[in-house]
Amino acid sequence: MRTNRFLYGIVSCTFLVSAALQAAQSPDWLLDPTPFRAQVRAHAKGREVALENGLVRRIFRLAPNAVTVSFENLMTGESIIRGVRPEAIVELDGAKYEVGGLSGQPVHNFLQPDWIGKLEANPEAFRFVGYKTGKTEARFPWKKRTEWMPRDMPWPPPGVSLTLEFVAPANFGGVESPRETLVQTDGKLVVEVHYELFDGLPVVSKWIVVRNGTKQAVRLNSFVSEILAAVEYESYVDDNPRWDLPSLYVETDYAFGGMGSKGGNRGVRWGPDPLYQSQVNYNRNTPCLLECRPPQGPDQEIAPGGSFESFRAFELANDTTERERKGLAQRRMYRCIAPWATENPVLMHVRSARPDAVRVAIDQCAEVGFEMVILTFGSGFNFESRDPKYQAQMKELADYAKSKGIVLGGYSLCASRGAGTPADNTVGTNAFGVAPCLGANWGREYLAQFRNFMENTGLAVLEHDGSYPGDTCSATNHPSHRGYADSQWVQWKAITDLYKWCRGNGIYLNIPDWYFLTGGTKTGMGYREVNWSLPRAYQEIIERQNIFDGTWEKTPSMGWMFVPLTEYQGGGAAATIEPLKDHLPHYEQRLANLFGAGVMACYRGPRLYDTDETKAVVMRWVDFYRKHREVLNADIIHLRRADGRDLDYLLHANPAGKEKGLLMVYNPLDREISRTLRVPLYYTGKTATASVSERDGKARTMKLDREFNIELPVKVLARGVTWFVVK
Repeated sequence: MRTNRFLYGIVSCTFLVSAALQAAQSPDWLLDPTPFRAQVRAHAKGREVALENGLVRRIFRLAPNAVTVSFENLMTGESIIRGVRPEAIVELDGAKYEVGGLSGQPVHNFLQPDWIGKLEANPEAFRFVGYKTGKTEARFPWKKRTEWMPRDMPWPPPGVSLTLEFVAPANFGGVESPRETLVQTDGKLVVEVHYELFDGLPVVSKWIVVRNGTKQAVRLNSFVSEILAAVEYESYVDDNPRWDLPSLYVETDYAFGGMGSKGGNRGVRWGPDPLYQSQVNYNRNTPCLLECRPPQGPDQEIAPGGSFESFRAFELANDTTERERKGLAQRRMYRCIAPWATENPVLMHVRSARPDAVRVAIDQCAEVGFEMVILTFGSGFNFESRDPKYQAQMKELADYAKSKGIVLGGYSLCASRGAGTPADNTVGTNAFGVAPCLGANWGREYLAQFRNFMENTGLAVLEHDGSYPGDTCSATNHPSHRGYADSQWVQWKAITDLYKWCRGNGIYLNIPDWYFLTGGTKTGMGYREVNWSLPRAYQEIIERQNIFDGTWEKTPSMGWMFVPLTEYQGGGAAATIEPLKDHLPHYEQRLANLFGAGVMACYRGPRLYDTDETKAVVMRWVDFYRKHREVLNADIIHLRRADGRDLDYLLHANPAGKEKGLLMVYNPLDREISRTLRVPLYYTGKTATASVSERDGKARTMKLDREFNIELPVKVLARGVTWFVVK
């Protein structure tokens, strides 16, 4: 049994590592995940089957019906669940059916092993008939752009799979049918419950597939693909104004309507457990029942011989309550299950799509080491054009960019606008006013146009502003959905099918929404447009604050920032950098902020430099980023947030790399600051000594204390920046 993991807190920039020596006796999966290999193995003389990898273990009892009887956090030695529930619930033709599960548990505070053999199957539930095992499989193709990544990432993430198969009960649809054998499911309605467990990651993935082997179509009105009676995080007698959730982070790829996982996570619901009558809360409102289900629908017809696949849930077991470590675990999960999010090209937003302006931008990007040009909003670029001459012009520009080592793409607005005809707009309340319905004719043609345009032109970037609201539509005359109940599912499926196609064809996706698990590469990092109309000096500090705050759940590569080289939505000359040569110290500060954090910005304007001196400054920071790319794209350890009153600093930690860490230190004041910083190096993988060099200068060996810190003297010039590399 593994010990409790580190409980870290930051007090006066010091990591308090009370359990350091104890935990160091066993491997830490965040430093070295290789010992934790996933496997499927039989339990209890074949009566059970288990998924486990040394970090988590999930055990299924197979008779009298299949059900999860144990879900353990092996890192803490604690149980994640306190009772049994069905493996899924499906509503078919208006009737709800449990899939697997057992009943008869006497109390739901905990689950005793000797109760399990006495539990009974529900005769009206889908019945377990067999299982199969295998390896993880790719959710969709991914054409990697390894030149933009700190290192090559495996796809699919290695691990194992387990599929439990259930057939409809004897009286499904009100008609008695003979008992099936263990392997004969042809001609039946079958629900497959799929699980994957990954190597080196305390994450279980789950989804369901409904297969219709009958001769009649069936309608899947709704589904719940995961139900867990989780151990409550807190017990509170009275009405609780702010419940803390169980220590299990759950996310699905049914996500939209937010630039963060909290806002976009639409397929996860934590709510009260009606079976938990003996809980402490007087009104029995403790949020300890997990359900993974769409907010409505999907209301999909499954034809004879057809199938339906649900969205996927990803369940991450936490080994701590400490914010940094929980964030590190979540970021590691994204690197594993959405590795394209580590693609982090250096990009420019060109404000004009005129061929001469685009060529100037391409030439400048190639000169200074940028890697991507996006024809941004307001540039005049038109993804929706079907004009062969216009597409030929874009192909010529894309070919020219490619000859210079630059990838070219453009912007399209999907939400906050009308369709080509009012009849193709969504009917009902939308998040951003008028919006096209992607289940209408116009919507289908709009999405198909992207594929056509990119195939014809060779453009390889889609900056897609929408369809982030996850809107519904009550229209009954749109060809791809029949009404309100199925509209959200249909539109999500339509947009994510496009994004998956893009991912399989090497097309980079900038999307102001949480589509990472379905192919998205980058979203906003503290996006607030008014901030870029503030005076330049304010932007410097706010930018570093946004990065600090935005990297608790995101890796540096997952979020973009913004640099208004020309005026953007107001602010006048005080807010903009052009002429660049006249504001070079500010321009360099912005480059240091962003490249020093490993966060790419949309540099919006007609050019990146206007003099040789400006060009040299840009090249210096691009070269810095490309030299240290692997560690700069690694996790950020949050040390001191910018406030304009003192030094602020952050640490990149990469225990698997040659450069184990990189500390960026910023001085916002008009005077030099000299100070000794206590820098925590635990997550760099260093334990005794570290080689530390300032600004790639001569290295010196420094000893770590018992809490894995070094005492580092620093001197930062007025309004200056410095960095230290740890090897």
